[in-house]
Amino acid sequence: MEILSLPENEPFITGIEESIDICSNQIIKLADASIFHCRSGKAHIEIDLQAYEVTENTQLLLLPGSIFNCTCASHDFTVSYIVFSDTLFREITSRLDPSFFHFLKEHPCIVIPEERVKPFIGLSLVMKDLYEDRDNSFRIQIFKNFIQNFILDFYDKTQHLFLQKKTEGINRQEEIFKRFIQLIHKHCTTQREVSFYAAELFITPRYLSTIVQNVSGNTAKSIIDRHVILEIKALLQSTSLSIQEISNRLSFPDQSFFGRYFKKHTGKSPLQYRNRS
Repeated sequence: MEILSLPENEPFITGIEESIDICSNQIIKLADASIFHCRSGKAHIEIDLQAYEVTENTQLLLLPGSIFNCTCASHDFTVSYIVFSDTLFREITSRLDPSFFHFLKEHPCIVIPEERVKPFIGLSLVMKDLYEDRDNSFRIQIFKNFIQNFILDFYDKTQHLFLQKKTEGINRQEEIFKRFIQLIHKHCTTQREVSFYAAELFITPRYLSTIVQNVSGNTAKSIIDRHVILEIKALLQSTSLSIQEISNRLSFPDQSFFGRYFKKHTGKSPLQYRNRS
């Protein structure tokens, strides 16, 4: 079943230990927020260009706007899940610090210990009952309270895990690179030049290029372009926007330039890519 987007007029949906088909090998830009808990099997996925292996007791927290791709999954792959609207997500997280979003964007995936599995199963059961309780006047408020508690706990446990793994301090170059990636996630639909990101980081374009090359082995421009192309592919595959509308949304000067840019990086025109998808 398709569970990466909500049915019309549904603020949330839930499922417990279901076999799902999320591995169409299509790039999808998520409109909603999702929580997944792998109950069996395994899958290989990409979230915002980062690869992850999902195995039993892996939890995922996917933010709205994340770009998702599942390349393969085992025949016994099952998950419990909660998907809820971007509107609910914003209401639930409205008072949280921006660092919360940056951290979860970078660390959407965690394998939890066995003793933490039962609480999530309990939450899933409560959410399923709540989903079916259509006459409950406080249904949405109850949902928001439960999910806010879960998200805060996920953030706390994930943060502690990565702090334990962290080596003695992140050096300055790694920190600048992390901020560069955060800025790309925020601005790549309108900004494609290294100079813009360097200015945002208060460093020169040459210094930024050197840092990115040292940390990642790639050029700053190539990383920007990869994110832009991923954004375009997601819009071509998962929306009905016309080529012109996508070109406008991503602030290209005209459709012709947009087409040349896409073909340069993929070898196909936007229309050819959409038709093959």
